[in-house]
Amino acid sequence: MGHAGGLYYEAHGPADAPALILSAGLGGSGGYWAPNLSALAERHRVIVYDHRGTGKSDSAIPDPIAIDDMARDVIALMASIGLDRADLIGHALGGIVGLALARIAPDRLDKLVVVNGWAKTDPVTLRCFDARLHILNDGGPTAYLAAQPIFLFPASWIAENGQRLDGEAASHVAHFQPVDTLRARIAAIAAFDATPWIADLTTPTLALGARDDVLAPYTASEALAAANENFELSLMDWGGHACNVTDPDTFNRIVLDFLRS
Repeated sequence: MGHAGGLYYEAHGPADAPALILSAGLGGSGGYWAPNLSALAERHRVIVYDHRGTGKSDSAIPDPIAIDDMARDVIALMASIGLDRADLIGHALGGIVGLALARIAPDRLDKLVVVNGWAKTDPVTLRCFDARLHILNDGGPTAYLAAQPIFLFPASWIAENGQRLDGEAASHVAHFQPVDTLRARIAAIAAFDATPWIADLTTPTLALGARDDVLAPYTASEALAAANENFELSLMDWGGHACNVTDPDTFNRIVLDFLRS
């Protein structure tokens, strides 16, 4: 673990194994991937990192910040720790960071997995972010985090994991990214539109969606997969937006099969 290029990162798995970078979504924390680390690190050198402005990474971000800035952060991280190439799995925001990286520096990526992501931000996703911003503005981080499970997880999973969510709440509040940073990152998501160049990408990419995702509808993953001949689609029947958390076994199997293919 350490800092490189202004980003806090951790490395897991064999040092001589193929490199795999995990990029989280809007929350930005590398800790998001905890349910997947042991399986992914068996045969990969897994790099998790906190996005700039979140977690233990540098707090200052560009004004305004764009998805391309976040992709260049990954390039700088790779250069700082001596990675010429890597696979990347990105969740939502992390996935579109991966798409931007595939455009800016295709020579740095072997394979890309975009989890519950999109080529252009879906109107449903924008509506969800607008609602979350209203909650944040009116109730602050505590209210925002209280509502967050509704957007991330299936209702049945929330019902069965209430104690877990309550136990994690205090930590999430304590490590909440600055409100202005969160607003800026949401604005970057809203402005993202890969449709002019998505068909030109050469990186083999898996668009992995969950059919019951209420924040990023699975149709966005379908559209992403259809936009490029190098892309393929896989849909989980259940798991919600954070399907790697709610059903890690299925998620791990799908992504590992793709990375090995």
